[in-house]
Amino acid sequence: MRKLLAVIALAALIFAAWLAWGLLLPVRPQGQKFVLLRPGYSTRHIAEELESAGVIRSARAFLLWHYAARPRSLKAGEYMFDQPIDALAVHRRLVRGDIYFHTVVIPEGYNMFDVAQAVEAAGLLPARDFLQAARADVSLISDLDAQAQSLEGYLFPDTYQFTRTQSVQDMIAVMVHRFRRQAEALGLKSNVHQVVTMASIVEKETGAGAERPIVASVYYNRLQRRIALDADPSVIYAELLAGRYQGALHHEDMQFNSPYNTYRYPGLPPGPIANPGAASLQASLHPAATSFLYFVSDGNGRHRFATTLDEHNRNVAMYRRAVTANR
Repeated sequence: MRKLLAVIALAALIFAAWLAWGLLLPVRPQGQKFVLLRPGYSTRHIAEELESAGVIRSARAFLLWHYAARPRSLKAGEYMFDQPIDALAVHRRLVRGDIYFHTVVIPEGYNMFDVAQAVEAAGLLPARDFLQAARADVSLISDLDAQAQSLEGYLFPDTYQFTRTQSVQDMIAVMVHRFRRQAEALGLKSNVHQVVTMASIVEKETGAGAERPIVASVYYNRLQRRIALDADPSVIYAELLAGRYQGALHHEDMQFNSPYNTYRYPGLPPGPIANPGAASLQASLHPAATSFLYFVSDGNGRHRFATTLDEHNRNVAMYRRAVTANR
């Protein structure tokens, strides 16, 4: 009898030691360790994923603790481990749903190609998948812009927090929702297609806030007089759509045959060429009252505006002299 009790005691001691090893001894990850637990994973599958990733020492010990501690659901998501942690602390994090969010920063003026690259750089999904969805899911804004050929212009610039368990449709819907909120705040209810398209051009033409209403006035004045907009960013966008942009514009590019080329085709392009921020949307809703028809860089991050072609040519000459002097 004593021998049996001794065996039982030894087994209990070994079991307790194993349980302590599996639950209480911290694991030190090598750098940052990411574990993706998808919706629908069973508790056993989750435990096995954690052990396989080297986050816990024993899936069996983890499961024993889970069921002994009155089971609470473990939340799906991506988790990041970069500090020594024991299995009990891992379990608490999964119960809380302390998931890892990827930050995606979209500055004003990013086009959908830029946004797709930012999403990919954040480790969320391939850029091509984002682009495919941005071109296909136009139903998200069809009530605002029945002419939309993609979601270009409606992926509102902001800082976003996404998880890898969110679908690309989820991410795009969040961006479009931010646009809707901003449009409502600005009172943008009609002529949405025209205003957003104009705002996208303004956004690409100047980063100076005070200039945006003036730049918008130039383009509205040209539209009213049926003068081609001659907006370089529209040519760049035309070439991006065609997959032929090389990083710089040349004289022959101005003849590229695309409805987005505002040198060849009068009027606004078929749709936005980037995603404008609130200031450019405001400027396009409320342009300055001017008679300007031209503008050119002053070489210092701002522009010189002109009413006549002669005045514009003088401004161009001044810009060229400034560029030469700075070389």
